Amino acid sequence: MTEAVLTSTSASPTARQVWTRGRGVLLAVVVLVAAAVVIALVRSDARHGRLDPRSADPLGSRAVAELLADQGVDTRVVGTLGRARAAAGPDTTLLIAVPDLLTGRQQHLLHTATAASGGRTVLIAPGRPSVGTLAPGVSADPAVSFDSTLSPHCALPAARRAGAADTGGVRYTTAAADADACYPSDGRATLLRLPAPSAGGDTVVLGAPDILYNDRLDEQGNASLALQLLGSRSHLVWYLPSLSDDSATDAGDRSFFDLLPSGWLWGALQLFVAAALAALWRARRLGPLVPERLPVAIRASEAVEGRARLYRKAAARDRAADALRSATRTRLAPLVGVPPARAHLPEALLPALSAHLDGDGQALHTLLFGPPPHDDAALIRLADQLDALAREVRHS
Repeated sequence: MTEAVLTSTSASPTARQVWTRGRGVLLAVVVLVAAAVVIALVRSDARHGRLDPRSADPLGSRAVAELLADQGVDTRVVGTLGRARAAAGPDTTLLIAVPDLLTGRQQHLLHTATAASGGRTVLIAPGRPSVGTLAPGVSADPAVSFDSTLSPHCALPAARRAGAADTGGVRYTTAAADADACYPSDGRATLLRLPAPSAGGDTVVLGAPDILYNDRLDEQGNASLALQLLGSRSHLVWYLPSLSDDSATDAGDRSFFDLLPSGWLWGALQLFVAAALAALWRARRLGPLVPERLPVAIRASEAVEGRARLYRKAAARDRAADALRSATRTRLAPLVGVPPARAHLPEALLPALSAHLDGDGQALHTLLFGPPPHDDAALIRLADQLDALAREVRHS
Protein backbone atom coordinates (compact mmCIF):
# COMPACT_ATOMS: atom_id res chain seq x y z
CA MET A 1 0.00 0.00 0.00
CA THR A 2 1.37 3.42 -0.91
CA GLU A 3 1.32 6.33 1.48
CA ALA A 4 -0.62 9.48 0.80
CA VAL A 5 1.59 12.26 -0.51
CA LEU A 6 1.09 15.76 0.88
CA THR A 7 0.82 18.22 -1.95
CA SER A 8 0.09 21.92 -2.16
CA THR A 9 -3.20 22.67 -3.85
CA SER A 10 -4.98 25.82 -4.94
CA ALA A 11 -8.59 26.34 -6.00
CA SER A 12 -7.70 29.13 -8.43
CA PRO A 13 -6.65 28.11 -11.97
CA THR A 14 -3.38 29.41 -13.31
CA ALA A 15 -3.12 31.83 -16.21
CA ARG A 16 -1.96 29.00 -18.45
CA GLN A 17 -5.02 26.91 -17.56
CA VAL A 18 -7.37 29.85 -18.19
CA TRP A 19 -5.74 30.46 -21.58
CA THR A 20 -5.92 26.75 -22.48
CA ARG A 21 -9.62 26.57 -21.64
CA GLY A 22 -10.66 29.83 -23.24
CA ARG A 23 -8.53 30.00 -26.36
CA GLY A 24 -11.03 27.98 -28.40
CA VAL A 25 -13.90 30.35 -27.58
CA LEU A 26 -11.68 33.37 -28.17
CA LEU A 27 -10.60 32.02 -31.55
CA ALA A 28 -14.22 31.42 -32.56
CA VAL A 29 -15.17 34.98 -31.58
CA VAL A 30 -12.25 36.42 -33.55
CA VAL A 31 -13.22 34.37 -36.61
CA LEU A 32 -16.86 35.51 -36.39
CA VAL A 33 -15.89 39.17 -36.03
CA ALA A 34 -13.45 38.93 -38.92
CA ALA A 35 -16.08 37.25 -41.11
CA ALA A 36 -18.63 39.94 -40.24
CA VAL A 37 -16.15 42.70 -41.11
CA VAL A 38 -15.25 41.06 -44.42
CA ILE A 39 -18.92 40.57 -45.37
CA ALA A 40 -19.71 44.17 -44.45
CA LEU A 41 -16.82 45.47 -46.55
CA VAL A 42 -17.69 43.29 -49.54
CA ARG A 43 -21.35 44.21 -49.52
CA SER A 44 -21.04 47.82 -48.38
CA ASP A 45 -21.13 49.15 -51.94
CA ALA A 46 -24.23 47.21 -52.96
CA ARG A 47 -26.56 47.09 -49.95
CA HIS A 48 -27.89 50.36 -48.63
CA GLY A 49 -31.49 49.61 -47.86
CA ARG A 50 -35.01 50.09 -49.15
CA LEU A 51 -35.60 52.89 -51.65
CA ASP A 52 -31.92 53.79 -51.68
CA PRO A 53 -30.63 54.84 -55.13
CA ARG A 54 -27.25 53.26 -54.28
CA SER A 55 -28.73 49.85 -53.53
CA ALA A 56 -28.85 47.01 -56.03
CA ASP A 57 -31.18 44.98 -53.81
CA PRO A 58 -34.64 44.07 -55.13
CA LEU A 59 -36.17 46.83 -53.01
CA GLY A 60 -33.44 49.33 -53.81
CA SER A 61 -33.65 52.05 -56.48
CA ARG A 62 -30.25 51.94 -58.15
CA ALA A 63 -31.75 51.10 -61.56
CA VAL A 64 -33.82 54.30 -61.58
CA ALA A 65 -30.78 56.38 -60.64
CA GLU A 66 -28.70 54.87 -63.45
CA LEU A 67 -31.44 55.43 -66.04
CA LEU A 68 -31.76 59.06 -64.90
CA ALA A 69 -27.99 59.46 -65.14
CA ASP A 70 -28.16 58.31 -68.77
CA GLN A 71 -30.62 61.16 -69.37
CA GLY A 72 -28.29 63.71 -67.75
CA VAL A 73 -30.06 63.93 -64.39
CA ASP A 74 -27.69 64.19 -61.44
CA THR A 75 -28.85 62.18 -58.39
CA ARG A 76 -27.61 63.08 -54.91
CA VAL A 77 -28.53 61.34 -51.65
CA VAL A 78 -28.99 63.37 -48.46
CA GLY A 79 -29.83 62.14 -44.98
CA THR A 80 -30.52 65.31 -42.99
CA LEU A 81 -33.26 67.89 -43.07
CA GLY A 82 -30.78 70.76 -43.38
CA ARG A 83 -29.27 69.40 -46.59
CA ALA A 84 -32.69 68.64 -48.04
CA ARG A 85 -33.92 72.18 -47.41
CA ALA A 86 -30.72 73.70 -48.80
CA ALA A 87 -31.02 71.62 -51.98
CA ALA A 88 -34.53 72.82 -52.87
CA GLY A 89 -34.54 74.98 -56.00
CA PRO A 90 -36.24 75.54 -59.36
CA ASP A 91 -33.93 73.10 -61.18
CA THR A 92 -34.22 70.38 -58.54
CA THR A 93 -36.60 67.52 -57.85
CA LEU A 94 -36.68 66.68 -54.14
CA LEU A 95 -37.81 63.11 -53.45
CA ILE A 96 -38.78 62.31 -49.85
CA ALA A 97 -38.54 58.53 -49.52
CA VAL A 98 -40.32 57.98 -46.19
CA PRO A 99 -42.26 61.11 -45.24
CA ASP A 100 -43.93 59.49 -42.22
CA LEU A 101 -40.52 59.28 -40.46
CA LEU A 102 -40.39 63.07 -40.23
CA THR A 103 -41.54 64.81 -37.08
CA GLY A 104 -44.16 67.53 -37.20
CA ARG A 105 -41.51 70.23 -36.92
CA GLN A 106 -39.44 68.67 -39.71
CA GLN A 107 -42.50 68.45 -41.97
CA HIS A 108 -43.32 72.12 -41.39
CA LEU A 109 -39.75 73.27 -42.07
CA LEU A 110 -39.50 71.14 -45.19
CA HIS A 111 -42.80 72.37 -46.62
CA THR A 112 -41.76 75.97 -45.98
CA ALA A 113 -38.54 75.42 -47.94
CA THR A 114 -40.17 73.66 -50.92
CA ALA A 115 -43.38 75.65 -51.29
CA ALA A 116 -41.68 78.66 -52.87
CA SER A 117 -38.65 76.90 -54.37
CA GLY A 118 -40.09 76.53 -57.86
CA GLY A 119 -38.96 72.90 -58.03
CA ARG A 120 -40.77 69.58 -57.80
CA THR A 121 -41.37 67.71 -54.55
CA VAL A 122 -42.17 63.99 -54.75
CA LEU A 123 -43.69 62.33 -51.66
CA ILE A 124 -43.52 58.52 -51.58
CA ALA A 125 -46.58 56.94 -49.91
CA PRO A 126 -47.19 59.59 -47.23
CA GLY A 127 -49.86 58.65 -44.72
CA ARG A 128 -52.05 60.68 -42.42
CA PRO A 129 -49.16 61.72 -40.14
CA SER A 130 -47.42 63.67 -42.90
CA VAL A 131 -49.52 64.28 -46.02
CA GLY A 132 -51.62 67.07 -44.50
CA THR A 133 -48.51 69.14 -43.69
CA LEU A 134 -46.34 68.37 -46.72
CA ALA A 135 -49.25 68.62 -49.17
CA PRO A 136 -51.91 70.92 -47.63
CA GLY A 137 -55.44 70.14 -48.68
CA VAL A 138 -54.73 66.43 -49.32
CA SER A 139 -56.09 63.68 -47.08
CA ALA A 140 -55.09 60.02 -47.04
CA ASP A 141 -57.65 57.23 -46.98
CA PRO A 142 -56.91 54.74 -44.16
CA ALA A 143 -57.92 51.83 -46.45
CA VAL A 144 -55.21 51.11 -49.02
CA SER A 145 -55.90 49.90 -52.54
CA PHE A 146 -55.94 46.15 -53.09
CA ASP A 147 -55.15 46.56 -56.79
CA SER A 148 -51.43 46.98 -57.49
CA THR A 149 -51.60 47.76 -61.22
CA LEU A 150 -53.90 50.64 -62.16
CA SER A 151 -54.68 52.68 -65.28
CA PRO A 152 -54.09 56.46 -65.35
CA HIS A 153 -57.58 57.82 -66.24
CA CYS A 154 -56.33 61.41 -66.10
CA ALA A 155 -54.98 64.14 -68.34
CA LEU A 156 -51.47 64.26 -66.86
CA PRO A 157 -49.09 63.79 -69.85
CA ALA A 158 -46.58 61.70 -67.88
CA ALA A 159 -49.30 59.29 -66.76
CA ARG A 160 -50.89 59.03 -70.19
CA ARG A 161 -47.54 58.21 -71.82
CA ALA A 162 -46.65 55.64 -69.14
CA GLY A 163 -50.01 53.87 -69.19
CA ALA A 164 -50.77 51.25 -66.54
CA ALA A 165 -48.34 51.25 -63.60
CA ASP A 166 -47.95 49.72 -60.13
CA THR A 167 -49.18 52.71 -58.13
CA GLY A 168 -51.75 50.89 -56.00
CA GLY A 169 -51.31 51.67 -52.30
CA VAL A 170 -52.36 54.67 -50.24
CA ARG A 171 -55.32 56.55 -51.78
CA TYR A 172 -55.76 60.32 -51.63
CA THR A 173 -58.47 62.92 -52.03
CA THR A 174 -58.19 66.67 -52.54
CA ALA A 175 -60.54 69.58 -53.14
CA ALA A 176 -58.04 71.49 -55.33
CA ALA A 177 -59.56 72.10 -58.74
CA ASP A 178 -56.24 72.30 -60.57
CA ALA A 179 -54.89 69.02 -59.18
CA ASP A 180 -54.25 66.04 -61.46
CA ALA A 181 -55.78 62.92 -59.88
CA CYS A 182 -54.46 59.80 -61.60
CA TYR A 183 -54.57 56.02 -61.23
CA PRO A 184 -57.84 55.94 -59.27
CA SER A 185 -58.91 53.02 -57.11
CA ASP A 186 -62.55 53.02 -55.99
CA GLY A 187 -62.84 56.73 -56.82
CA ARG A 188 -59.68 57.83 -54.96
CA ALA A 189 -56.42 58.68 -56.69
CA THR A 190 -53.14 56.91 -55.97
CA LEU A 191 -51.12 59.65 -57.71
CA LEU A 192 -51.76 63.37 -57.27
CA ARG A 193 -49.98 66.31 -58.86
CA LEU A 194 -50.56 69.59 -57.07
CA PRO A 195 -49.33 72.79 -58.78
CA ALA A 196 -47.74 75.30 -56.43
CA PRO A 197 -49.67 78.55 -55.96
CA SER A 198 -46.61 80.46 -57.18
CA ALA A 199 -43.07 80.06 -58.51
CA GLY A 200 -44.05 77.34 -61.03
CA GLY A 201 -43.25 74.32 -58.88
CA ASP A 202 -45.46 71.37 -58.00
CA THR A 203 -45.85 68.50 -55.53
CA VAL A 204 -46.39 64.88 -56.60
CA VAL A 205 -47.95 62.49 -54.09
CA LEU A 206 -47.36 58.84 -55.00
CA GLY A 207 -49.37 56.15 -53.19
CA ALA A 208 -46.82 53.32 -53.47
CA PRO A 209 -43.05 53.07 -54.01
CA ASP A 210 -43.29 50.04 -56.33
CA ILE A 211 -42.40 51.91 -59.52
CA LEU A 212 -39.00 52.77 -57.99
CA TYR A 213 -37.98 49.25 -56.93
CA ASN A 214 -35.28 47.49 -58.93
CA ASP A 215 -37.33 44.31 -59.31
CA ARG A 216 -40.49 46.14 -60.45
CA LEU A 217 -39.02 48.78 -62.73
CA ASP A 218 -39.34 46.69 -65.90
CA GLU A 219 -43.01 45.87 -65.32
CA GLN A 220 -45.99 47.73 -66.82
CA GLY A 221 -45.21 51.41 -67.38
CA ASN A 222 -43.26 51.75 -64.14
CA ALA A 223 -39.96 52.84 -65.71
CA SER A 224 -41.63 55.43 -67.94
CA LEU A 225 -43.63 56.93 -65.09
CA ALA A 226 -40.65 57.01 -62.71
CA LEU A 227 -38.36 58.66 -65.25
CA GLN A 228 -40.92 61.32 -66.16
CA LEU A 229 -41.76 62.14 -62.54
CA LEU A 230 -38.13 62.32 -61.39
CA GLY A 231 -36.44 63.53 -64.57
CA SER A 232 -38.29 66.80 -65.19
CA ARG A 233 -35.39 68.78 -63.61
CA SER A 234 -31.65 68.46 -64.12
CA HIS A 235 -30.97 67.65 -60.45
CA LEU A 236 -32.57 65.02 -58.25
CA VAL A 237 -32.07 65.15 -54.48
CA TRP A 238 -33.04 61.86 -52.82
CA TYR A 239 -33.89 62.51 -49.17
CA LEU A 240 -33.77 59.42 -46.94
CA PRO A 241 -35.10 60.59 -43.54
CA SER A 242 -33.34 59.10 -40.54
CA LEU A 243 -34.11 59.07 -36.84
CA SER A 244 -30.44 59.86 -36.20
CA ASP A 245 -30.92 63.31 -37.72
CA ASP A 246 -30.41 66.00 -35.04
CA SER A 247 -33.47 67.87 -36.24
CA ALA A 248 -35.67 64.87 -35.36
CA THR A 249 -35.08 65.39 -31.62
CA ASP A 250 -35.33 69.19 -31.64
CA ALA A 251 -32.18 69.15 -29.53
CA GLY A 252 -30.61 72.16 -31.20
CA ASP A 253 -27.23 73.01 -29.66
CA ARG A 254 -27.79 70.93 -26.51
CA SER A 255 -24.88 68.64 -25.58
CA PHE A 256 -25.03 64.99 -24.62
CA PHE A 257 -24.88 65.81 -20.92
CA ASP A 258 -27.83 68.20 -21.26
CA LEU A 259 -29.96 65.27 -22.43
CA LEU A 260 -29.18 63.15 -19.36
CA PRO A 261 -31.70 63.26 -16.48
CA SER A 262 -30.85 65.13 -13.30
CA GLY A 263 -29.06 63.14 -10.62
CA TRP A 264 -27.07 61.04 -13.10
CA LEU A 265 -23.78 62.17 -11.53
CA TRP A 266 -24.71 60.89 -8.06
CA GLY A 267 -26.00 57.66 -9.54
CA ALA A 268 -22.75 57.11 -11.45
CA LEU A 269 -20.75 57.83 -8.27
CA GLN A 270 -22.75 55.26 -6.31
CA LEU A 271 -22.19 52.65 -9.03
CA PHE A 272 -18.45 53.39 -8.97
CA VAL A 273 -18.26 52.96 -5.17
CA ALA A 274 -20.27 49.72 -5.37
CA ALA A 275 -17.96 48.38 -8.11
CA ALA A 276 -14.86 49.28 -6.05
CA LEU A 277 -16.24 47.52 -2.97
CA ALA A 278 -17.11 44.44 -5.03
CA ALA A 279 -13.59 44.39 -6.49
CA LEU A 280 -12.03 44.63 -3.00
CA TRP A 281 -14.30 41.84 -1.75
CA ARG A 282 -13.50 39.49 -4.61
CA ALA A 283 -9.77 40.28 -4.48
CA ARG A 284 -9.28 39.48 -0.76
CA ARG A 285 -6.64 36.90 0.15
CA LEU A 286 -7.87 33.53 1.30
CA GLY A 287 -4.68 32.84 3.27
CA PRO A 288 -1.49 30.92 2.46
CA LEU A 289 -1.53 27.57 0.71
CA VAL A 290 -1.64 24.61 3.09
CA PRO A 291 -0.94 20.92 2.49
CA GLU A 292 -4.05 18.82 2.09
CA ARG A 293 -4.26 15.19 3.16
CA LEU A 294 -5.71 12.85 0.60
CA PRO A 295 -9.01 11.35 1.77
CA VAL A 296 -7.89 7.81 0.90
CA ALA A 297 -4.69 5.93 0.09
CA ILE A 298 -4.79 4.30 -3.34
CA ARG A 299 -3.00 1.03 -4.05
CA ALA A 300 -0.26 1.27 -6.59
CA SER A 301 -1.80 -1.55 -8.64
CA GLU A 302 -5.15 0.26 -8.72
CA ALA A 303 -3.50 3.48 -9.86
CA VAL A 304 -1.67 1.63 -12.62
CA GLU A 305 -4.84 -0.12 -13.73
CA GLY A 306 -6.82 3.12 -13.71
CA ARG A 307 -4.22 4.94 -15.77
CA ALA A 308 -4.06 2.03 -18.20
CA ARG A 309 -7.83 2.21 -18.69
CA LEU A 310 -7.59 5.93 -19.37
CA TYR A 311 -4.86 5.31 -21.96
CA ARG A 312 -6.99 2.62 -23.58
CA LYS A 313 -10.10 4.82 -23.66
CA ALA A 314 -8.12 7.63 -25.28
CA ALA A 315 -6.29 5.20 -27.63
CA ALA A 316 -3.04 6.70 -26.29
CA ARG A 317 -0.80 3.82 -27.27
CA ASP A 318 2.12 6.20 -27.77
CA ARG A 319 1.97 7.42 -24.16
CA ALA A 320 1.57 3.89 -22.84
CA ALA A 321 4.55 2.68 -24.88
CA ASP A 322 6.68 5.62 -23.69
CA ALA A 323 5.81 4.84 -20.07
CA LEU A 324 6.72 1.14 -20.48
CA ARG A 325 10.01 1.89 -22.26
CA SER A 326 10.98 4.61 -19.78
CA ALA A 327 10.36 2.32 -16.80
CA THR A 328 12.34 -0.50 -18.44
CA ARG A 329 15.30 1.78 -19.23
CA THR A 330 15.29 3.02 -15.63
CA ARG A 331 15.41 -0.56 -14.28
CA LEU A 332 18.06 -1.77 -16.75
CA ALA A 333 20.55 1.09 -16.43
CA PRO A 334 21.91 0.17 -12.94
CA LEU A 335 22.17 -3.50 -13.94
CA VAL A 336 24.55 -2.74 -16.84
CA GLY A 337 26.52 -0.01 -15.09
CA VAL A 338 24.89 3.09 -16.62
CA PRO A 339 24.16 6.06 -14.29
CA PRO A 340 20.42 6.74 -13.84
CA ALA A 341 20.88 10.25 -15.29
CA ARG A 342 22.02 8.71 -18.62
CA ALA A 343 19.54 5.83 -18.70
CA HIS A 344 17.43 7.47 -21.41
CA LEU A 345 20.32 8.28 -23.78
CA PRO A 346 20.64 5.70 -26.58
CA GLU A 347 24.38 6.36 -26.96
CA ALA A 348 24.94 5.49 -23.29
CA LEU A 349 22.48 2.67 -22.64
CA LEU A 350 22.59 0.63 -25.87
CA PRO A 351 26.35 -0.09 -25.98
CA ALA A 352 26.29 -1.29 -22.35
CA LEU A 353 23.31 -3.56 -23.04
CA SER A 354 24.87 -4.96 -26.22
CA ALA A 355 28.10 -5.75 -24.38
CA HIS A 356 26.21 -7.33 -21.51
CA LEU A 357 23.96 -9.50 -23.69
CA ASP A 358 26.01 -9.87 -26.84
CA GLY A 359 22.82 -8.86 -28.68
CA ASP A 360 21.90 -6.90 -31.79
CA GLY A 361 22.19 -3.16 -31.09
CA GLN A 362 19.64 -2.23 -33.77
CA ALA A 363 17.03 -4.60 -32.30
CA LEU A 364 17.63 -3.15 -28.83
CA HIS A 365 17.28 0.38 -30.19
CA THR A 366 13.95 -0.48 -31.83
CA LEU A 367 12.73 -2.14 -28.65
CA LEU A 368 13.74 0.61 -26.20
CA PHE A 369 13.58 3.76 -28.37
CA GLY A 370 11.48 2.77 -31.39
CA PRO A 371 8.23 4.18 -32.78
CA PRO A 372 4.91 3.72 -30.96
CA PRO A 373 2.89 0.56 -31.69
CA HIS A 374 0.15 0.83 -34.27
CA ASP A 375 -2.47 -1.24 -32.44
CA ASP A 376 -3.24 -2.85 -29.09
CA ALA A 377 -1.77 -6.22 -30.10
CA ALA A 378 1.56 -4.56 -30.93
CA LEU A 379 1.47 -2.78 -27.57
CA ILE A 380 1.00 -6.09 -25.74
CA ARG A 381 3.88 -7.63 -27.69
CA LEU A 382 6.06 -4.65 -26.76
CA ALA A 383 5.24 -5.11 -23.08
CA ASP A 384 6.09 -8.84 -23.25
CA GLN A 385 9.38 -8.14 -25.02
CA LEU A 386 10.37 -5.51 -22.47
CA ASP A 387 9.61 -7.92 -19.61
CA ALA A 388 11.66 -10.63 -21.32
CA LEU A 389 14.57 -8.24 -21.80
CA ALA A 390 14.49 -7.20 -18.15
CA ARG A 391 14.47 -10.84 -16.99
CA GLU A 392 17.33 -11.71 -19.33
CA VAL A 393 19.47 -8.85 -18.04
CA ARG A 394 18.77 -9.73 -14.41
CA HIS A 395 19.56 -13.41 -14.90
CA SER A 396 22.69 -12.89 -17.03
